[in-house]
Parts: sequence; structure tokens; C-alpha cells
Amino acid sequence: MTRLPWIGVSVAGLALAGGVGAGHSVADSAYLPLVAVPFVLVGSLLASRRSENPIGWLFLAFGVVAALDFAAYQYAGRALEARPPLAGADVAAAVAAHLWHPFFGLFIFSFLLFPGGHLVSHRWRWVARVSALTYIGLAISAPIDRSYLSPPTDFDGAQPLVGGTLSDVGTAMYGSLLGLNLLLLAISGASLVFRLRGSRGREREQVKLFVYTVATVMFAFPVLLLFSGDAYGVLLFPLIPVAAGVAILRHRLYDIDVVINRALVYGALTATLGGAYLALVLLTGLAVGESDLATAASTLTVAALARPARGRIQALVDRRFYRRRY
Repeated sequence: MTRLPWIGVSVAGLALAGGVGAGHSVADSAYLPLVAVPFVLVGSLLASRRSENPIGWLFLAFGVVAALDFAAYQYAGRALEARPPLAGADVAAAVAAHLWHPFFGLFIFSFLLFPGGHLVSHRWRWVARVSALTYIGLAISAPIDRSYLSPPTDFDGAQPLVGGTLSDVGTAMYGSLLGLNLLLLAISGASLVFRLRGSRGREREQVKLFVYTVATVMFAFPVLLLFSGDAYGVLLFPLIPVAAGVAILRHRLYDIDVVINRALVYGALTATLGGAYLALVLLTGLAVGESDLATAASTLTVAALARPARGRIQALVDRRFYRRRY
């Protein structure tokens, strides 16, 4: 049992090395090593120190799957570009396109079982059971799905593993189950909120850190995607295993309230001042046209607002965190 975490680390390391060694770059898979490494490291640490807790094993599996997916992507890209295509090109493309599905399933069970490896209550068993059945269906339909070949695709030249009516059925089944899986992911996230509301003492501190971290990542990711046009938000995902590791290993849990408080204050302050600056630049630009003077005036105005805005935001956050004082 003690060797299993390090076997997972070895498999992930070999997969990442193999992906890099393939000598091909697929842009849509560039984020996978950034996800794989922190999940593998934290997962292996938790699995070795808290082997009875499934969270470490789930995170380790998540990281290993991400690493294997990266290797499949890189090999598929190289194999499909070669003339003639290399052996196993179509299989590698199908694996690369579908191996990410366990990501969602592992997140669902991580949310349901965090932090101690138990459901909030027996009422949540149906979510776990439906999730398991969904993944059985995905495992059956993935090999006969062909939706990943619809343009735009990363796998130009790849052929479906199965054709005809069977492929039509598999594609429809696969798409439906993916939609159900996303719904189950949201429901499992809600279980964390229920656990937070019903927990006390040390468990509450553990869940609080994890919930706020997940919420921050899930909120910031689409915002960054919207404004940047690139998936920079993926760089935030390592915060999830780090927060889980800190919570489960109970390291400096007494600082959690302070960290969350400050993160909320400065995050809200940054958003407020950024919005105010953009609004002022837009309004002054409409009034007097574009000029360095208008930009400087907007900057000075926002700088003057920083201290009073921080005070008001701090007061609002304190009222939410420390209700007994008010």
C-alpha cells in the first residue's frame, strides 16, 4: 500500500516525459502538465500519510490521468502528421479525446467525500451511484463516439474507431451522459456547501478552506477566459489540491479565517478599483477625447478611492465573517 503512491508518481512522470519526447506540440493539451504535477504531488503525499482517506487517492488518480492524456495528445498529433501515419494514430486520438472524462468523475467524488472520506449523509448516496453509472455509460460509449472528429478538431486525418449506426448511437449516448455528468458535478459542489453549514470545529475549518478555494477558482476561470481569450485560468487549478492538502493535513488551520478574509477584501478591492478606473477612462474619453491628462486624472482618482474603498469593503467582509461582533 505504501508503494502505490510512488508507482502513481512514476507512471505520471513517465507519461509526461513521453509526451514531451514525442516532439510534437498540441496547443489544447499544453495545460495538462500544469494540472497533472500538483495533483500528483499532493495526491501522493496525502495517500502516503492518510492512506485511509480516499481524497489523496482521487487526486493522485486525477493527476495520473492528466499526464496520460497529455502523452496521448502528443503522440496522436505526431502520429497523424507523419506520412504515412504512425501505428496507433486513430487509437491515440480517441484516447486523447476521451481520457479527460475521469477528471470530472474524480472531482465529483472528491467533492462528495471531502474532507474525511464520508458522504454528508445517506441522502447523497444517489449522486455517487448515478455518477458511477454515468461513467460506466461513458466508458461504453466513448470508443464508438465520433464527435471529437467534428471540425474544428485537434485530430485532422483521424478516423473513428467504429462507423455506421453504432457510431451514431454512441455519439448521442456520449453527449447526453456528458451533460448529465456536468449536472452531477454542480450537485456534488453543492454538497460541500451543505457540509460547511453543518460542520463544526476542525472539520469546519477544513471544509471552509476547500470551499472558498474551489469557489475562487471556479469564479476566476471563466472571468479570465472571457477577458483574456486564453485559458490562463487553468493556472489557478493547482490551488485546489494545495488547499485540500493543507486542510487534510491540518497545517496552520487557525490562519484560514485570516487568509480568506484578506483574499476577499483585496479581491473585491481590486475588482472595484479596476471597474472604477475603466469607467472613468471611458467617461473622460467620451467627454474630452483620448489624452494623457484624462488617463492621469483617472489614475489619481482611483488612487484616492483606494483607502476609503478598502475600509468599506473590510467592514462588509467583517460583518459576514464575524457576525457575533455586530
